[in-house]
Amino acid sequence: MLIFLACLVGLLGAVLFYASTKPNECNFSRSIHILAPPEKIFPLIDDPRAMNEWNPFVKADPNIKLSYSGPPNGVGAANDFDGNNKVGAGRAEIIESVDPSKVVVALRMDRPMKCQNRVEFTIVPNGNGSDVTWAMSGKQPFMGKLFSVFVNTEKMVSSAFETGLADLKARAEA
Repeated sequence: MLIFLACLVGLLGAVLFYASTKPNECNFSRSIHILAPPEKIFPLIDDPRAMNEWNPFVKADPNIKLSYSGPPNGVGAANDFDGNNKVGAGRAEIIESVDPSKVVVALRMDRPMKCQNRVEFTIVPNGNGSDVTWAMSGKQPFMGKLFSVFVNTEKMVSSAFETGLADLKARAEA
């Protein structure tokens, strides 16, 4: 029994040590080419209500509670959300808006883990359309590092970005 407990404590220690070696910052991004000019894409991102029509994180909970504050779009436009365990709870507020090329959102998560991230959308004209990039960065607290030992967060978040960008593309090209 003592050998089993010693092995268990050793394994737990190894997992905690490994988690502590994970990066202190997280960075995720995905891009897509959309056959539309930036002027057509920008309003779908700069307005929280419009964005939540294609946002895969909002779509993950059909019963999500959303409330909006501030102006309808641009700097200060915000939405608070409270959803299931896939969505969590927090606030997304536009802190920078450069029509028609960039929208920066301050994302505060209250649940499942407290954290603050910077979400940035860039729209760059390219040939017959625009390249749109969805990026997120922020500090990764220890609980986030520990979570990433068991769940591939890069794959999870980036997959959601790809889904959302594909939906944004369909809407902008329609």
